[in-house]
Amino acid sequence: MFLSGCGGQAGGQPGGFAVSVVVAAVKEETVEEKISLVGTLTANETVEIKNQAAGVIERIGFNEGQAVKSGQMLFMVDTRKLNATLARTEANLSMAQTTFGRLSSLITAGAISQQEFDQAKSDLDVKKAEVELIKAQLAETVIAASFDGVVGERKVSVGQFVDQGTTLSYLISQDPIKAELRAPERYLGQLKEGQPIQVTVAAYPDETFDGEVYFIAPQVEEQTRTALIKAKLPNPEGKLRQGMFANLDLIVNARSRALTIPEEALIPKGDEVYVFAVDAESKAQMKPVKVGIRLAGRAEILEGLSAGENVIVEGYQKVGPGSPVNMKESKLNPPTGIK
Repeated sequence: MFLSGCGGQAGGQPGGFAVSVVVAAVKEETVEEKISLVGTLTANETVEIKNQAAGVIERIGFNEGQAVKSGQMLFMVDTRKLNATLARTEANLSMAQTTFGRLSSLITAGAISQQEFDQAKSDLDVKKAEVELIKAQLAETVIAASFDGVVGERKVSVGQFVDQGTTLSYLISQDPIKAELRAPERYLGQLKEGQPIQVTVAAYPDETFDGEVYFIAPQVEEQTRTALIKAKLPNPEGKLRQGMFANLDLIVNARSRALTIPEEALIPKGDEVYVFAVDAESKAQMKPVKVGIRLAGRAEILEGLSAGENVIVEGYQKVGPGSPVNMKESKLNPPTGIK
């Protein structure tokens, strides 16, 4: 009945002429179980660059899209008014110090009241604070990069007056870059920090980018029943960019010495799966197998075959158990033992 279902011919029976078939070897290779999800790429760090001091933009220290180092000057606001204010407050401070010094000797001699002395000391402290405030405001006129990254589009020009808190540009760090996705709660038992992840993007369809999970949200969103997952991926060439749509494969299990064969060799028959293996006498032998996960064009074999065996991938319709065969090599899946 099996031979009839597979289209067996009289020439394929045991003792007949050898049938030409294409065979491939049972291979040992790493098999990875994956969960396929979608997500978005985000910068590792990103900030809006805003000014704390109002004034006229005096200098811009970068070109749009330029890589900059932490501490590099990006914008400078005109300081002439603040410098004039600082000179005035420093002069007031000097006068207050002189007054306090003179009254310090008079209080000892009892020539002035304690209240007058305390007032002079308070005035001195105020003048010191005013000087420190102006110096702090002067420091705020220089806006520097807070980390290594790439500067985006600038929103202002030299000579333009800007109010406090104006967005001048933005700074992003994209190496490493983050991938954010939401995983259904049914997968959470298979996820853990440090888990490998593979990412593909439309801009580079033939490339795969590897990273690992570093964050799994401690709560599940009630409306979607998903949890936020974050991963980091090295991005030294800057190919991956913030906002890209990403297809992500989370690797939940990997077996380093799994047995695999081409999917073409599988012969489903009801609830069971068979293959034709070629024995040492170049005869086809039908074997039941237990199939694991399916890969791209290959299938994992959990039971029924051993590494190095040859299985028929083309022409098994013409053979039966014990049929002599003439093996031809599969170009994509070279077999073993063919002379």
